[in-house]
Amino acid sequence: MAKRFLTYLFLIIAAFISIFPFLWMIVSATNESVDVTRGRLLPGSHLFDNLRNLIDTADIGTAMLNSAKVSISTTVLALLIASLAGYGFEIYRSKAKDAVFNVLLASMMIPFAALMIPLYQMFAGFSDTLPFIGIDTLTSVVLPTFTTAFLIFFFRQSTKMFPKELLEAGRIDGLTELGLFFRVYVPTMKTTYAAAAIITFMSSWNNYLWPLIVLQSPEKMTVPLLISNLGSSYSPDYGIIMTAIVISTLPTALVFFLMQKHFVAGMTGSVK
Repeated sequence: MAKRFLTYLFLIIAAFISIFPFLWMIVSATNESVDVTRGRLLPGSHLFDNLRNLIDTADIGTAMLNSAKVSISTTVLALLIASLAGYGFEIYRSKAKDAVFNVLLASMMIPFAALMIPLYQMFAGFSDTLPFIGIDTLTSVVLPTFTTAFLIFFFRQSTKMFPKELLEAGRIDGLTELGLFFRVYVPTMKTTYAAAAIITFMSSWNNYLWPLIVLQSPEKMTVPLLISNLGSSYSPDYGIIMTAIVISTLPTALVFFLMQKHFVAGMTGSVK
């Protein structure tokens, strides 16, 4: 009995520590800036004032739209390309493909900070010849991040549990290789796609460093850049900042809750 009590006590404390920052964020969005700096933990009555001031001082709608364009485009491209690569590496195995895959895994050890200058120079070179993917375009934010070695590795590991008999049955029925992928593999691996979609969308939505470097126009600003600008003023209004953070959290929370039933199964490699 005592052991169970201590277990539940520990879980309650751990849950409170995990949830407290989110509760404080929501409560702070209802208070004035001075109350936030004082650490007030009770809800206030300034939520709509903060929201109105946020709309007046910052173009939150445009920033949300830009982040949505970048995140949705990145997620769709990442799921398509990473799943194709992971599927190909596992289903059509060879020594040459394994060597290429090992190089991809080795690239995960290169920090993004080491790639920033070469990437910036490359996109700066595109600004004259291909302006639609040059500096200060949303395309330049998407292209370097729409797939990663981790995502390819994730799909390849999940494909190890994919029943290969389904592919043989599809070939007997006359499906092409692309038909096998889109009509057999994709529906079967929906939990893996759900987990990859959540990871990619959240990572892209919260991406700060690369958009900070490559985006220069205020109308191209994403939500993390907008929040950073709100906090960099001489006298930041923390009530407005917390309201912006709450708004920026809603899309990622919505995506997670809509797909959460598939997330755990996808992360554990379950195939149905």
